[in-house]
Amino acid sequence: MFSPEQIKELLKNKNIHKCSSKSITFSPEFKLSAVKQYYEHGYTANLIFKEVGLDLEIIGKDKARGCLSRWRKIYNNRGESKLITESRGRPGGKRLRTAIKDDKERIKYLEAKVAYLDAENDFLAKLRGLKRE
Repeated sequence: MFSPEQIKELLKNKNIHKCSSKSITFSPEFKLSAVKQYYEHGYTANLIFKEVGLDLEIIGKDKARGCLSRWRKIYNNRGESKLITESRGRPGGKRLRTAIKDDKERIKYLEAKVAYLDAENDFLAKLRGLKRE
């Protein structure tokens, strides 16, 4: 948890994009630079954060290691472009609704939904029956 004074201090650093009482969002440029410094020069997370003027007493030494570790995984698994794009708060995990164009599609969709719910109810009824025995 960061105090209002700590947040003000952190936001003075150009490598911090946003900061709240619970989290810090680092700039995409810093993330990429940190990963490259780690791979090209073998710098530690704490050294990288200190070199750009980030106070590890405020951020926490484990935070630096954790961030760099997460950024390295993204960089290795998904590439540079995914590292520099912010993915928090995006609806990537939400299921998209199917677009229903006309009444025929709507009826087909609703019939399938009713069949699914009927099957689910039958399953739950059987399960309740097993518990009673």
